[in-house]
Amino acid sequence: MRQRNKPWADDFLQEHTELVLADPRQHKHSWQSYFANNHPIHLEIGTGKGQFIGGMAEQQPDINFIGMEIAKSIVVTAAQKVLDADLGNVVLLNEDAADLQEFFGENEISTIYLNFSDPWPKNRHEKRRLTFQKFLEQYKEILHANGEIILKTDNRELFEYSLVSFSQFGMKLEEVNLDLHVEEDPQNVMTEYEEKFSAKGQPIYRCVARFG
Repeated sequence: MRQRNKPWADDFLQEHTELVLADPRQHKHSWQSYFANNHPIHLEIGTGKGQFIGGMAEQQPDINFIGMEIAKSIVVTAAQKVLDADLGNVVLLNEDAADLQEFFGENEISTIYLNFSDPWPKNRHEKRRLTFQKFLEQYKEILHANGEIILKTDNRELFEYSLVSFSQFGMKLEEVNLDLHVEEDPQNVMTEYEEKFSAKGQPIYRCVARFG
């Protein structure tokens, strides 16, 4: 989906470097020092407009949340939501997830969320899928030994591909849900896409996977 250009985005990011960090690489190996507490750190890759990470941060104030979003025109919308909600346990990175190990050291992250990631359906684009082996290798490095990956999507092909990818990588599948909203979970925080697709009656797929 083409995103509308926001000519004010650069100025906004320069004014809010405490939220959308200008140089996140300097915090590698020291994210808990940055947050000034020992709370677990959860990472959402592909934050979108920020509904999920904002809702999670409000629901779980004893968790530190980092949202990564490559599109500048989108990350500013997420930042506005975080600012409006006055959330002190969220920071955002306007960066590419292909470079995760530039930002995070070993065992720094407790949970990774992959919410409605681009399915990249063409075979020649397989390496861009966030559950491709090269991404899993990075996740394994930055996650705690007992850390988890939580994936949600409306795309069955991506979901099935991811289950196979996780399994082939030797991961343990702790949950496989083929229709998340059959029974509503009050703890489930929906993304913008999740609201849209579930309202149309489309099933939402969810899985939880761990390494080792």
